[in-house]
Amino acid sequence: MFETSKNNVLLQLVQNDEDREIEIQNILKSSTKFKNLPPIISLPTKSERTLEKGEIPDYVIEYAPLVHLYSEERYLPYDIKSYIKEFRVEFPNGTVVPGTEEDMNIKKFGDLAKLYDTDELYLMSNSDFSLDPNWITGIKNKPSLIDGEIKDAPATLIVVDKGNGWVDSYWFYFYSFNLGPFVMGSGPYGNHVGDWEHSLVRFYNGQPVIVWMSAHGGGGGFYYHNLEKYQLNPKHPIIFSARGTHANYPSVGQYPHDLPYGILSDFTDRGPLWNPTKNYLSYTYDGQYVYPGNTNRNPKHIGRELSYHNWLSYSGQWGDKQLPLKDPRQTYSLVAGYKQIDGPKGPLAKNLLRVLPCERTKWWNFWGGCNVRQNIKWGIGVESEGYNCGNMFMSIRPAFLRRAFQRFTWGGGFCFFMDIIYG
Repeated sequence: MFETSKNNVLLQLVQNDEDREIEIQNILKSSTKFKNLPPIISLPTKSERTLEKGEIPDYVIEYAPLVHLYSEERYLPYDIKSYIKEFRVEFPNGTVVPGTEEDMNIKKFGDLAKLYDTDELYLMSNSDFSLDPNWITGIKNKPSLIDGEIKDAPATLIVVDKGNGWVDSYWFYFYSFNLGPFVMGSGPYGNHVGDWEHSLVRFYNGQPVIVWMSAHGGGGGFYYHNLEKYQLNPKHPIIFSARGTHANYPSVGQYPHDLPYGILSDFTDRGPLWNPTKNYLSYTYDGQYVYPGNTNRNPKHIGRELSYHNWLSYSGQWGDKQLPLKDPRQTYSLVAGYKQIDGPKGPLAKNLLRVLPCERTKWWNFWGGCNVRQNIKWGIGVESEGYNCGNMFMSIRPAFLRRAFQRFTWGGGFCFFMDIIYG
């Protein structure tokens, strides 16, 4: 009798867990119910946290995005430890920081901002980056055709506990160079040495809810369940890295941005598939301290984070200062700006404590909105694979009428506003 009763209790507990999982899944698929979940907290108290310091949950790895690099990408991922050896560090006035003149060492790299009490530091290359040396192109760092691993260019994973069951996992992708777009046949503009891009997967009780992906200081947010998944392991969402700029998008095609009528565009396709979970550095961050990650999912690299020391503490620019106009490598366009601009800040400068999934809002977003789309944003153009709102003009004939509609609506950009209302 006792055993029967005990078994019934266990069965009921299992059933309750299954019911709870179904309930969570139903909530996460509804943007209205989603708003009724417990609040996300920027700096949760100890009682509100889900994770221990340094804890990397298995689900963070299981649901990590995989990245299609562009098929003809010239600037591939790179290892930060090898990267910084090519630089010295300078103050804005051009004075070299003592001890960094040559043979930059990762051991002292993270201490520089604290040592000199300033974030106004620049990594300045010791050789001409415009000649595309190997440390700029990362030419050897192509993903393995077998498992997608890039052996010599680890990604960076930073997990942030947002309290009440919410966990954010940030996957950072580092490239030595950002090749900007061409504008009206000239360019490229907006080139910079060093390029940090990232994606965010936001979890609730271990279930993925939102995937946000960076693009040109902004980005896009999408509900996880509607994104394309990896066929061999459908837990992994797929994102697409644009040619040269490495901006991230949810599908293949052309993506106009920042300027109207497709003057400025990114392009994505199904190039080599990078699996960052095969080689990564992992950390947790609580808003003040960074802790090396503790995970059994990547035993080959356990403890390797320590060999990189406190590199995340470097808060200066990760590339050369903007070239002056007198430099022959620099040009300026009234429409597109400078050809070469400042290198970017590092991962801890990307608003990791944010409550909204968007890193920040663009200048035109005066209401500070952060739209998470129910539907995938499809790229436009001949390479596009989708047929939703952004491509609704593709069936219009004759061609000149189709082009007129596309130009009139900024390439279907009005779909963004329609999704705010109906998405």
